[in-house]
Amino acid sequence: MKVTLGTLKDKGELLVAFLEPRVGAKPSLSGDSIEIDDESVREGVKPRQVKTYIKRFLYMNGVRKNYRVFVSGKELTVQEIELGEKEEEEEKPKKAEEAPKEEAKPEEAEEEEPAEAEEKKEKAAKPKKAAAKKPRAKKKKAEEED
Repeated sequence: MKVTLGTLKDKGELLVAFLEPRVGAKPSLSGDSIEIDDESVREGVKPRQVKTYIKRFLYMNGVRKNYRVFVSGKELTVQEIELGEKEEEEEKPKKAEEAPKEEAKPEEAEEEEPAEAEEKKEKAAKPKKAAAKKPRAKKKKAEEED
């Protein structure tokens, strides 16, 4: 079984250490790929399960969003997801916008008149009621009357 790491080759040693107890064999790291001897792999471990292990490793290292893992026969490929420049720019302002909005809300409440602020607090404190259910037509009674 072969795992091609691509741009993840800098974390190859950590991945080898992570996979060893799970697949039951010592994977060998060479350049940007990991070789796992099929004969020494624990019984029942398939490439799809190794894919899951790699995804778990990526998640634990906080880079799961940036990589995809593909399986083709007994060969796995870890590929970096290339976000467009527009998408990257959109993600950064969203995070920056969230923080100022939270800070702005308390300031607005202070500027309002006390009566208006109290009304808003009361409305927020009251739980919303569920919509009233419409009565269903009673078919059985209508049939009995006929």
